[in-house]
Amino acid sequence: MSEDFVEATDATEPPCDDTALSPAVLGSPSHAQEDTSAQKRASSIDSAGTTAETSLPFQDVDTPADAVGAPTDLERLVSAAIADAEEMRDPLEDLVNRVAEDPGAAFTPEVLQALAELKKQNRAAFETLRSRLKQVRCRVTALDEAIAGESGEAGRREPTQADILVELASDADLFHAPDGTAFADVDINGHRETWPVRAKGFRRWLARCFFEKIQGAPSSEALQSALNVIEAKAHFDSPERIVHVRVGGLDGRLYLDLGDEPWRAVEIDANGWRVIDNPPVRFRRAAGMLPLPIPTSGGSIESLRSFLNVQSDADFVLVVAWTLAVLRNRGPYPVIVLSGEQGSAKSTFSAILRALLDPNTAPLRALPREDHHLFIAASNGHVLAFDNVSGLPAWISDTLCRLATGGGFAVRQLYTDMDEVLFDAARPVILNGIEDTVTRPDLADRAVFLTLAPIPEERRRLETELWAAFEVERPRILGVLLDAVVQGLRRLPETRLPKLPRMADFALWAAACETALWPAGTFWSAYCDNREEVVEGVIDADPVAAAVRAMMAERTEWTGTAADLLGALGTVVGERIAKSKSWPDSPRALSGRLRRAATFLRKVGIEIEFSKEGRARTRIIRIASSRCSAPDNAGARPSIPSAPSASAPSPNPARYLEVQPLRTVANDADGSSQRRVPIARANSLKTNAADDADGADADCPPRSTPEKAGTTEWCARL
Repeated sequence: MSEDFVEATDATEPPCDDTALSPAVLGSPSHAQEDTSAQKRASSIDSAGTTAETSLPFQDVDTPADAVGAPTDLERLVSAAIADAEEMRDPLEDLVNRVAEDPGAAFTPEVLQALAELKKQNRAAFETLRSRLKQVRCRVTALDEAIAGESGEAGRREPTQADILVELASDADLFHAPDGTAFADVDINGHRETWPVRAKGFRRWLARCFFEKIQGAPSSEALQSALNVIEAKAHFDSPERIVHVRVGGLDGRLYLDLGDEPWRAVEIDANGWRVIDNPPVRFRRAAGMLPLPIPTSGGSIESLRSFLNVQSDADFVLVVAWTLAVLRNRGPYPVIVLSGEQGSAKSTFSAILRALLDPNTAPLRALPREDHHLFIAASNGHVLAFDNVSGLPAWISDTLCRLATGGGFAVRQLYTDMDEVLFDAARPVILNGIEDTVTRPDLADRAVFLTLAPIPEERRRLETELWAAFEVERPRILGVLLDAVVQGLRRLPETRLPKLPRMADFALWAAACETALWPAGTFWSAYCDNREEVVEGVIDADPVAAAVRAMMAERTEWTGTAADLLGALGTVVGERIAKSKSWPDSPRALSGRLRRAATFLRKVGIEIEFSKEGRARTRIIRIASSRCSAPDNAGARPSIPSAPSASAPSPNPARYLEVQPLRTVANDADGSSQRRVPIARANSLKTNAADDADGADADCPPRSTPEKAGTTEWCARL
């Protein structure tokens, strides 16, 4: 029966030929397995010798007999292809470990083809794998070129991470400050923020944009390269703008940065103040800056007094005047000096003033030890508050003078030989300490001094209670100060002072604002009285000035060289002071100390003048005392000076030596031998109780001293 079945199939189907199998069939493992099973089943049928139609479920009835036998060559090839297909794996599997052992593993054709496909299909996964390959020292630049050649993009350079970062930075508005620092305005959550290109704020924004686009992190090298290009574009292709810290000004308006998250500011002009978004001026946010409250109207300036330990109304007026100066965009700013014994709330006083105007996470700091540190503090804050000052070295006293009236700082930029970092601005300064720390006349002439009384125990308040009450009143107090600033902007063009003191701009601004708070003239009276009280304190703190006043208490005139004066003053002060470090050790040092003390000595009626006489051009110092107290003649009009007999030009105009008509101090009362002598001038410290030096002597009769033997010149004074 088996033979009949084979003959039947031979009659109906042609023999199986190798060329009749299609490639699809050859490549189908299931088909090959099915054929193999069929062959096995056919062999088992032949060996059994019997057959039934139901026993051959996988055998086609038309299959030729020669197909049910030993495997053919084609069947063996199909089986080998199936085995190879089962052993194939993903070329990218465990690629990182293979590259770590063999750097060339990433450059095989199948890996390059798989990488090119991965780059097209999933860029984020490709960048992640590329970053891991770079960590195992794979030459990723060469790999990128090989992938580009594999994908047919060898002629077109793929954008690098730095290129992508520079493209993302095009969404920012770049500009540069006058000192060349690059800045960028970026839009974050619907509001504008201003950051230096090299600051962490801009770097974080740029890295975030890169991650949103690529879903990966940029390398440090790419980020640094992109920042170099962005900085160059900001410097050469972008406009110049001024960047402010906390307070700025533009077109007659003032702007106060609130420091809040939406970057809002208060706009102030002669018509009022208002909170605005996106102010036209640019502000920089330094580390540690805290937000100001939203100011509100309807408060009273007396609310501030309940948080400050001031002794008198005049002191409170000066404090308010200082706060109004802080709200202005330019100096000069007076240095407010707080002194008093321990327990007088000096630190709390300073902290409240800063919290009201320029809050910071570190409101009170120690004095810096270098100019560089003071420069950094001034660059990152509008108000500088130094706590528990025990003494001021000469160098920091001079630096604070420049900082109060405006001056430049220059320090060498790190990692460079010739580049400098420049700072040219003025900043309000608060100093507090137990002792009278300001003893140099140049800084004292720029300061406002307040002495705080100790607080009795029954009047003390808990610090938490004090600050909680202050936070409630702070918006209203700030609103009252802004109302006064509005008044100052309105009245400043028409405001005039009886005379201009050293800090003339500050005094004029405070006088323009004061009518919003108290009657006109209140500030001027308090300011003049405060400056008059400073004179005695500075003279007592300077041993040279105190010695000159003691020496001139017994005479009206002294003339001689600096060496002569050094010996004369030494006999006045005694050996102990003359050998101390505070005493000048040479005639030249004495001359410098006299020039520094001349301003305040003139306020107590002692004039010091320097000149050169004779062919040898000997330097002569003349000291004259009016023996008349200036406050006793505060209301007297200045007398008309006598006409000069000759005009003598100033020997050194560059030192601002001013020639004035002279009054004689000699035996001859008729003044027939008067002459002009140049005087070393500085900005005289004026007070409300006394006129200038000439006017103060209007009611004083001229005093004469006997002429020295051999002297042919009359001694004269201004």
